[in-house]
Amino acid sequence: MSVYENILKALKKGKIHMTLIDPATSGPEGSADIAFEAYKAGTDFIMLGGSTEISPEVLDKTTDLMKEKIDLEIILFPGSSSMITKKADAIYFMSLLNSSDIEYIVGHQKKASIYLSETNIEKIPMGYVIFKPGMTAGRVGKAMLIDRDDIKTALQYALTAEYFGMKLVYFEAGSGADKPVSEQIITRTKGKLSIPLIVGGGIRDPITAEAIARAGADIIVTGTVAEKTSNVYDTLKPIINIIHKTKN
Repeated sequence: MSVYENILKALKKGKIHMTLIDPATSGPEGSADIAFEAYKAGTDFIMLGGSTEISPEVLDKTTDLMKEKIDLEIILFPGSSSMITKKADAIYFMSLLNSSDIEYIVGHQKKASIYLSETNIEKIPMGYVIFKPGMTAGRVGKAMLIDRDDIKTALQYALTAEYFGMKLVYFEAGSGADKPVSEQIITRTKGKLSIPLIVGGGIRDPITAEAIARAGADIIVTGTVAEKTSNVYDTLKPIINIIHKTKN
């Protein structure tokens, strides 16, 4: 069964939590430790990557160390065409739809395509959309940031991704954002969308995670909160529990 099929299978049971880990912040060993604690806390998948450039060698080492400690599928979340390790289980083959730079819409994807064709890594097409404040992801990706209350533009991008044949839509406020994407945008978008909706950025406590899940997000991503806490398990466990219990 493919990673994407496993995502869909998990969604039939309820909401999904994914832990985003950036080796540029935590290093290979630290990233593997975070993955292990998140695994114990009940996270469903590990996302590996970020907006800051990471060498393939660091990604290789990080993936190897993670796989020694956890029994979870690892999905690459690359910031550029060079941030790839064939040791991961899948890669979000994503287009930053609201970038002002064609490199982030289709350029990096073109550069990586031949290499990816020569690997067994699963490619999961995804539409990526960044909202204010955007943080590092918005700056690096040269995103034309969407206002938190701009439902129309958010829905337009989400439906564009679906009609292009992409399998996921990811709404991102940016790692470390003070607020996540608005609940109104999530609800209105999910009401029209036929593919899973991922929401990340600005989610660092169970109350916020529950609100985002209830609004309609299928998959909730937390990253910064796991990287900054001194106790990953105790921080993530209540967030993950409430996500798994939440119904639309």
